Amino acid sequence: MKTIPAYIKEQEASRREVLQAIHEIIVKADKKVIPVVAGMMGKEMIMYNCGGTMKYALSSVKSHMSLHLMPIYGSSPLHSKYEKLLPQAKFQKGCINFKEAEEMPLPVVKALLGDCAKVDLLGMLEEMRGKKK
Repeated sequence: MKTIPAYIKEQEASRREVLQAIHEIIVKADKKVIPVVAGMMGKEMIMYNCGGTMKYALSSVKSHMSLHLMPIYGSSPLHSKYEKLLPQAKFQKGCINFKEAEEMPLPVVKALLGDCAKVDLLGMLEEMRGKKK
């Protein structure tokens, strides 16, 4: 199994610092997650699991980096708030794509992860499942 330092070290040199910084923000902001290098969507990435479920993921692919956040997937207010605060990044339904560190100012990322850490992921998923019925 690949370690997180090994995963970050094998990324492009220009990406390593921001990936390391975001990783550190995640593990400090959300003490409930367990980070591991694993595969998702056919790509290897750092996954941050909570209660056996992915809460966050951090990846570096050919054209960009991504911060996957289940709490913004399930919370329109969180998604809207940070889409305005991170205007240079590209928001998808549950992830934020960025090419350069400047698109993800670390103080804003720290606030984002602080807000996401407060979200009860398993409760949110149960609520989402209940709405689908």
